[in-house]
Amino acid sequence: MAAQLRALRSRIRSVKSTAKITRAQELVATANISTAQNRLAAAKPYADQVTAAVSALVSHHNGIAHPLLDHGRDTGRAAVLMMTSDRGFCGGYNVNVIKATDQLATALREQGGEPVVYAEGQRGIDNYRFREKPTAAEWGGRSGHPTYELAAEIGATLLDAFSRPVEEGGVGAVHIVYTEFHSMLEQRTTVRRILPLAVEDAEADAAGGVLLPAYDFEPTPAAALDGLLRQYVNARIWHMLLESAAAEWAARRTAMMAATDNAHDLVDRLTREANEARQAEITNELSEIVAGADALTAADSD
Repeated sequence: MAAQLRALRSRIRSVKSTAKITRAQELVATANISTAQNRLAAAKPYADQVTAAVSALVSHHNGIAHPLLDHGRDTGRAAVLMMTSDRGFCGGYNVNVIKATDQLATALREQGGEPVVYAEGQRGIDNYRFREKPTAAEWGGRSGHPTYELAAEIGATLLDAFSRPVEEGGVGAVHIVYTEFHSMLEQRTTVRRILPLAVEDAEADAAGGVLLPAYDFEPTPAAALDGLLRQYVNARIWHMLLESAAAEWAARRTAMMAATDNAHDLVDRLTREANEARQAEITNELSEIVAGADALTAADSD
């Protein structure tokens, strides 16, 4: 009985220490969510302006052709960028992204294509290495606090692969698997194709005129379109990285909050078990004392 009581008390101390760690992780995640949301909101105006400029150029120069807008490419090989986190303690965040990536790869193979996986985030990298699955490129160590330089680096790699013919090792399409941040309690794993680009034309007003203004582009509209489309791709990747970062911190906060609550519930249960064990131990000691006293009384009577 005494050994059981010591084991219960030791476990209570251990669970309380774990609860302190998960509570600290929860507070850190809560603070980082605000930062991630602010960065996401700050990046939106830039992405909107780049999108507006591309839409205006395409709307006013319908005859311009560009490889990034070519929907007739050979899609025999397709790039799949998988965005995961560098650290764990975030519930099913990484599992859902990896599962969606595997499902997309399977669907592409069933259609006769060949998926080429690019991994962003150490968890996804480690998962593919453990399963001995190849990746074309890897980026790790910056998932929680991504930079625009990372987005530009990823964008340049994907654009380089897209610009090469499929028979020369290039790809005909680029898909991204990431997690959208909807709220503190809701994050959705999403799959989007970013290449070839689908830029919507501007809507016309009642008089038939184009709502977007007609800009003068220098040196030529074609050269401006090339630069804008590349910035457009980088901006979309940047936005997805920020979305994933916000979703990662929100998922970690939810997971750590649940872990803390479960630890407190476990401490309460173990405390009741320890009290019961202590009570049983005291009852046993009292029984032994009473039995000893009865034996002494009986001996004196004899």
